[in-house]
Amino acid sequence: MTKKELAAEATENQVLAQARDLAVKIRESANQIWLAGLGAFSKAQQEGVKTFEALVAEGEKVQERTKDAADERFAEVREKVTETWNKLDKVFEDRVGRALHALNVPTHKDIDVLSKRVHELTVTTRKLSEEEEMRGHGRAHRAKAE
Repeated sequence: MTKKELAAEATENQVLAQARDLAVKIRESANQIWLAGLGAFSKAQQEGVKTFEALVAEGEKVQERTKDAADERFAEVREKVTETWNKLDKVFEDRVGRALHALNVPTHKDIDVLSKRVHELTVTTRKLSEEEEMRGHGRAHRAKAE
């Protein structure tokens, strides 16, 4: 073999050795990348559970605050609606009362006053009837005795 051939063979062997070394390094690097990916996946699963639980806890807090705010707002709205309804009811009662008064329809109060007066007159009439009856019996008794 000539020097050139020997030199070429030596260079070829060096290139092949370098290629093998490079292939080994690439394989090792790929394996490390694979292992790093598995580690990241595992870490993400572990952290994911913790993160998920933290998010659930935070969500519960937000839900409670939101519910409290909604309940408070609902109470305010209910109060305003009740006030408005009461005002509307009063306006309606006043208008109906004025219309009935214009038609000379007696009110509940008027009927109560009249009922009381009728009761008083009934009591007075009974007393007078009883007194008259007593006087009448007394006269009839005296007339028979005479």
